[in-house]
Amino acid sequence: MKIGDNSPQEASGSSVRDLAVGGISSVVRVPSPVSEPNSTFSSPGVPQSQGRVIADNVSFMGIPEGEITPSVRDALMSLMREVDQLRVEAERMRQRIREAEKLADHDALLPVLNRRAFMAELSRVIALGRRYREPAGLAFLDIDNFKQINDTFGHAAGDAALRHLVDTLKANVRETDVVGRLGGDEFGVILVRSDETGTQAKVKALALLLKLHPLMMDGVEIPMSISVGSVALDGSREPQQALAEADQAMYHSKRAAL
Repeated sequence: MKIGDNSPQEASGSSVRDLAVGGISSVVRVPSPVSEPNSTFSSPGVPQSQGRVIADNVSFMGIPEGEITPSVRDALMSLMREVDQLRVEAERMRQRIREAEKLADHDALLPVLNRRAFMAELSRVIALGRRYREPAGLAFLDIDNFKQINDTFGHAAGDAALRHLVDTLKANVRETDVVGRLGGDEFGVILVRSDETGTQAKVKALALLLKLHPLMMDGVEIPMSISVGSVALDGSREPQQALAEADQAMYHSKRAAL
């Protein structure tokens, strides 16, 4: 049997087993269980013990023990440490790539999609709706008097208002729905498998929830409200057109409330 060959073989009525632990391999030869009565298994120059003969050849990483000098062993151990370090560095690089991919799709401040990723999802939902004739709705939301919140309570309150809105949205839409920040205090929500009536009812409910649950910051209640516009995603509009119409519907709603 060649050093480093791990496949079982039969030789001279014996079976060969190759055991490997931590880079050190040991070849053990054991006589076949099928033998003539009172027969003796022997090998020239090898002591016999109760009919079993064991020949032990030790190697380290495929190198026979007799050929491993202290300098060779030190070099091999150094190489193994370098390989381990490369594995650690490779895992760190994979983690950085995963973080970069997440940042590429998510808003830098809020746990929602950014505009680019949101538009990609909008395109996907529209395409699926055309193919499978599944209804969906698009809502465009804008925080009322957001500048006034920043000017009165500070920019920290403005950031808190954005988070409060996102928390409210994510807590009251389904996991299959999509929430994204379109810019500043403007947000979009894609409601999958929702017809026009269901979409309008949902956006009204979201606006009411925000009024009933104002932002609390340092014991101070900060009233919030949103203006919302919506369109049905029936496959007749391209993503940009659908977003523009939802945006226009939102401004009509905002002006009507003044």
